[in-house]
Amino acid sequence: MRNQRFGLMALLLAAALVTAACGSRAAAPTPAPVPAAKATPSPEERAQEMDEAHEAGVKAFPARTEGKGAQPLAPDVVAGVKVFRLTAKEVEWEVSPGVRRTAMTYNGVVPGPTIRVTEGDRVRVVLKNDLKESTSIHFHGVVLPNAMDGVPYITQPPVKPGAGFTYEFTARNPGSHMYHSHHAAHRQVPMGLLGAFIIEPKSRSAEPRVSQDLVMILNDGPLGYTINGKGFPATEPLAAKKGEWVRIRFMNEGLLIHPMHLHGMPMKVIAKDGYPTPQPYLVDTLNIAPGERLDVLVQATEAGVWAFHCHILNHAESDHGMHGMVTALIVK
Repeated sequence: MRNQRFGLMALLLAAALVTAACGSRAAAPTPAPVPAAKATPSPEERAQEMDEAHEAGVKAFPARTEGKGAQPLAPDVVAGVKVFRLTAKEVEWEVSPGVRRTAMTYNGVVPGPTIRVTEGDRVRVVLKNDLKESTSIHFHGVVLPNAMDGVPYITQPPVKPGAGFTYEFTARNPGSHMYHSHHAAHRQVPMGLLGAFIIEPKSRSAEPRVSQDLVMILNDGPLGYTINGKGFPATEPLAAKKGEWVRIRFMNEGLLIHPMHLHGMPMKVIAKDGYPTPQPYLVDTLNIAPGERLDVLVQATEAGVWAFHCHILNHAESDHGMHGMVTALIVK
């Protein structure tokens, strides 16, 4: 009798387990339908998409973005000394429409403000460091006292977060120069800690007569391929009236060589690294290495809109249209 009871209990338990299992299977969710695979675009469709992307970029040029770098910085004059104040800080910088990247900046812009002084001026640059890391300023190409050269642990201690440093010297050698970080410079400079430092000659008798004197700072790195801190279609075009002469001061603050090519008209090279070329020469493509500054003159002889870009072509174009180091010279 006892064995019969155990056998009956075993049968009941087995039936309960089967019922539970069946109920569990019945409650399982229905698998989601697999989406239909998208049709592979035909070669004609891909070609049309590429054409439309190129056209859209050109129609958007010059596109508006927040922020504009390389603008003149007015000094305070204290006891005859020209005082320029720079604050190093991080911002979200709009490189091209809707594309924002973390930048290290002087005074919140990329490139930093353009500093222009005259040969013989006493200059004081007051740096405040609002970054989360140390930094410094090196005045690239400028002849100055060793203590003002801005290289941490060689000529000065690094400028710690929240601290500052004052650079002071007499502007001695005229020409196109630069200022930039010299601390973790492989990262801080491409991220935006850079600017133009121009020393005008005291005597301007040998200077070319031009309608415009423009700075074109080239950079590459975390912000992309940029001209004056922007990538196409947000780069700013150059504009001149037919017959005018324009001076362009190329400055390569990037990590790569950039051969800059102007369509339609030659460029006359008149200076390299701030020093006049003994014999100016004509080019349409000018190779500019990291750290180099090259001054050119362009006479706007040909009417129209002329492409102006880096000739390492993946710095300027892709199947999705123009990007990066592309601008234009507009001659009216």
